[in-house]
Amino acid sequence: MSFRTDGYPDQADPGVDRALRVLSFAGLAILLFLGGALIAIVDVFPSQLLKDAYSGGVALYSRWTQYQDVTRTDLWQPARTDARGVTVNQAGRIQPGYTLYSSGHEAAAFLMAADGTLVHAWRRPYSSVWTPQSPVRDPLPDRNVYFRKVEAFPNGDLLALYEGAGDTPYGYGMVMLDRESGIRWRYFGHAHHDFDIDRDGRIYVLTQESRSKPMARMDHLAKTRLDDFLDILSPDGVPLRRVSLLEALARSRFEHLIYTVPAPSVGDPLHTNTVKVLTPEMAAALPGTAPGQVLLSFRDIGAVAVLDLEREEIVWALRGPWYGQHDPDLLPNGNLLVFDNLGAFRNPGGRTRVIEVDPRSGAVMWRYQGTAERPLESEIRGDQQRLANGNTLINESSGGRILEVTPAGEVVWEYVNPERAGDRDQWIPIVASARRLRPEFEMPGSP
Repeated sequence: MSFRTDGYPDQADPGVDRALRVLSFAGLAILLFLGGALIAIVDVFPSQLLKDAYSGGVALYSRWTQYQDVTRTDLWQPARTDARGVTVNQAGRIQPGYTLYSSGHEAAAFLMAADGTLVHAWRRPYSSVWTPQSPVRDPLPDRNVYFRKVEAFPNGDLLALYEGAGDTPYGYGMVMLDRESGIRWRYFGHAHHDFDIDRDGRIYVLTQESRSKPMARMDHLAKTRLDDFLDILSPDGVPLRRVSLLEALARSRFEHLIYTVPAPSVGDPLHTNTVKVLTPEMAAALPGTAPGQVLLSFRDIGAVAVLDLEREEIVWALRGPWYGQHDPDLLPNGNLLVFDNLGAFRNPGGRTRVIEVDPRSGAVMWRYQGTAERPLESEIRGDQQRLANGNTLINESSGGRILEVTPAGEVVWEYVNPERAGDRDQWIPIVASARRLRPEFEMPGSP
């Protein structure tokens, strides 16, 4: 290489040129990163665009990895046992009736006798329900979409709620199926977690939506967040009404609860996971409430609340001795039966328990929690049902297990999801929902 009299090369060295380009790009990337970080910290334009882009990138990466391997979603968990099917069945001590459950391995619901015999099954993959009118523009593959909640009817119909694991919003809608799994109607709102049906057949379902609507005095919430709503549908799936649950809480005397949203949840501040319409009997058991109001569970602020639909306002709320709770039931004695996902941290039998709480005093009147020999552990999801014989049916969702326990805590019936995945059958699908049907329930045409 020749040199000019000023000491610089007469022509560029390719190796030096590449090195300079790499250093330049690296320097520019560092400056852009530092600039973006500073903009996000001081929260000036375009900080929200950068935050949204980052969140979108994380969501896309998560979606892609879970698209490739469904066992990386929370629909599958490490199997804790080799057992499958019914493992305990003390026939004279259990509540008679079929058990209806849904599983994370497919969009299906199963009706099962106490001995584990499959009486009936409904199956309807989401791809066969989806149409371009759905707000879910790019649904996940069917292996990622399951029935989160199901309800069977005496004529053989099934109402089912779809969720997509690895997507946001993850609520995928609802479908009413006939006995042969044919579609009667479909509802494409972003339905998630739970629904209930009143005595007139109207359907109350939780839905969600990504929104950027500002909330007065709520600057700690994410600018773009996942907001929850209560949608009311006619018996044939026609939308009748919609109520924003965050706004109903914000306009109530319990507004302060919004300030307790933990930092990781500011993008999904309430994470509502339960809806139950109060019957006259339920309202009579809980002073200050009325028939037709709606019991809700706000997981991420640890609150159970009651919504008045006429005022669109939360009129009662309680934070109790639970953490990450699901499925509060109002019992005839006025107590709350709650699936307490994370309330037993120091228990050697797992962090989960089911508790009956007196809402007037906050005292725990009854509990069931696992032991070292028979642990109970479900960090997310789970439900329970107080049965007519006094026993309690418990869905340990993450364990893929359903059990019936006596008031003394003795397990008299147990069922372990028989499905498995992995080269060593090391993965078990969650039990998404479980319910014991009344003894007189019969499927049309069943033996």
